[in-house]
Amino acid sequence: MAGAIIEKMSTKKLVLFVFFILLFQIFSILVGALISPSPTTAISYLATKCINFHRTRAWLMPWGSNRCQQVHSFDDPLAKTLDANDIVFAVHVPLPNTEMSPWFQYMLAVLQFDIAFKMINQIEDDVVITIDARLAYRDDMTSEWTTKFHSVEQRPLRCTFAVSKTYENEGRFYHCDPIPFMELGSVAHKYFLMNLRLPVNDTMNVGIGEIKDIHVVGIHQNGGFTKVWISMKTVFSPWISVATVWYWYRIRLLARPPVLLEKVIFALGLSMAFLDMPVEWLSMGFEWTWMLLFEDAQQCALYSVLFCFWIIFCGEHLMDQRQRNLLSAYWWQVGLVVFGSSVLLIFDLMCGRQNPGVSLFFSYLKPHITFIIVAGISVCLYFFSLCRMVHCVFRTISGKLQQLPTMPETRRLRYKGIIFRFKFLMLATLTCAALTIIFFILNQVSEGHWHWGDYTLQVHSAFLTGIYGMWNLYVFTIIFLYAPSHKIQFSEPMARDICFLTCGEQGPTEVYRITGKVAEE
Repeated sequence: MAGAIIEKMSTKKLVLFVFFILLFQIFSILVGALISPSPTTAISYLATKCINFHRTRAWLMPWGSNRCQQVHSFDDPLAKTLDANDIVFAVHVPLPNTEMSPWFQYMLAVLQFDIAFKMINQIEDDVVITIDARLAYRDDMTSEWTTKFHSVEQRPLRCTFAVSKTYENEGRFYHCDPIPFMELGSVAHKYFLMNLRLPVNDTMNVGIGEIKDIHVVGIHQNGGFTKVWISMKTVFSPWISVATVWYWYRIRLLARPPVLLEKVIFALGLSMAFLDMPVEWLSMGFEWTWMLLFEDAQQCALYSVLFCFWIIFCGEHLMDQRQRNLLSAYWWQVGLVVFGSSVLLIFDLMCGRQNPGVSLFFSYLKPHITFIIVAGISVCLYFFSLCRMVHCVFRTISGKLQQLPTMPETRRLRYKGIIFRFKFLMLATLTCAALTIIFFILNQVSEGHWHWGDYTLQVHSAFLTGIYGMWNLYVFTIIFLYAPSHKIQFSEPMARDICFLTCGEQGPTEVYRITGKVAEE
């Protein structure tokens, strides 16, 4: 009868294995804390107010030899003679003497309006601002600009005024929420130029107050963090892929067909290998705007399989599980996980990643926040349900310990050792689940760093690399420890004890077969 490596490996080797896993986990955290910079950088650009008398579609540069005719303030005498439709807000990304890089992976643009209070021109409630936006790119400072997109966008303008609205307070500024504007899924060019216009007529951009300035905050991934991230994926990808193939090869060597738990472990290895694919290397040379969507699909696949694995892993060891080895026994749990992951992926598809100017995510921030809150509550409920299942598994194992028949002390200690290993693995599973859920909830939290002596610890980077390393190490541990061992020979007395405990139950481990016997009883 075959057994898993977790049961056949000697205690000394198992301790060494756990030690090296913990060592790699600490290393993955330190890589993010000490080597990697912060994941993202935010740079604020003050839009230049360019004059476009003829309202042409020519690209207006804010600085340089071909810079546009400008007004520094709308209070200037020249500005008072202009129509609002003659003003174009120009922003060049990046700042002078710098350039963008494909290592930045993506770029977000957020608008911040400086709006002065005027008694005769106040901001109306639930007002929507219309933006005629154009984006162009080039790869040197002398070539012509190439249009990337042109779109007319609408965004809700939400502002508050901290003091009373009186004539004495005219000229004070509103406090306006930042307006997420656009997202580029690839930074394949060195220079970008934004030309923003606020068209005004009888129905458009009415009741938006007196706009003084527009700030554009550009957010992109740091190149140094990208290099660390891709390097980790390049290391883990062949490791997990080879381990998954090796695991399935060992399963196919068994005389019996694989059980549900073994199939789910194989699916877990495949999903982890899919996430580890370092396709970002190819994005360095190609303008693949769908890379963010692909990365989201990778994470959704891992979340789905990982959450389903934890449910099935616990469920297959429960005393009251009467339909083990049948995926249909978990139809509602698996169905909810797949449904939730599908909703996440559909939500990203609705964000319009293919068109950087059209984005549901950036147009309506409140529904997005509501969606994240609901998702956070759902995963917390999932974790509490998983904790309950782990408690039931431990209770089942404890009951089985009391029902062990009389046998020599050596074999009794052996079974206790096997059960202790299984409980330790279950606690590690629960820890991995907790950290994964924390990562899911806090993934949008602002980054931070701590100073420790002469070193700066990047907390956010350490968290990201640590969680990513934990996923890979956990999946590798499950694959390795649950692979069939080559040590499958038993003495005749031990074989009789195992047969008595398991009653011919087929499965990857003795704990699995023992709990199956209890379920039948």
